[in-house]
Amino acid sequence: MAEIIATLNENHGLNMPAEDVSRRKEQLYLEIVPQLKAVPEVLEHIKANHGRIPFAVVSGSTLESVTASLQTLKILDKFNTLVCAGDYQHSKPDPEPFLVAAKRLGVAPEDCLVFEDADMGIQAATAAGMASVKIPQPRQKTPAHL
Repeated sequence: MAEIIATLNENHGLNMPAEDVSRRKEQLYLEIVPQLKAVPEVLEHIKANHGRIPFAVVSGSTLESVTASLQTLKILDKFNTLVCAGDYQHSKPDPEPFLVAAKRLGVAPEDCLVFEDADMGIQAATAAGMASVKIPQPRQKTPAHL
């Protein structure tokens, strides 16, 4: 989050205090998390394969945000590990977050499949030697995705 705020400050001549903006963003997210809805196709995959293959969440968000999201969706127990901000040094598109997850799961990177909603995540998965599937945001879905 601090990197994003620094980039916004630099690109737009702003002077937003990174810690204050990060804290407020987190607060606002936690307020709206009860409205969160799962991507049906991803949820179906998780439920169908839970217990057969290990699952991880790799996120740039805080552990608190990720945990709240997964609890809201009632799927926290489906994940073997959560890799969140603070668990790695280099953010996506660097492969480090995904490599941390693979190591924690005891799975070779080439045996991993990443579901991602962001181009930087797809780049990170590719750099980690992992296969990936791009999951469009609901607002990005076209009739071909429906």
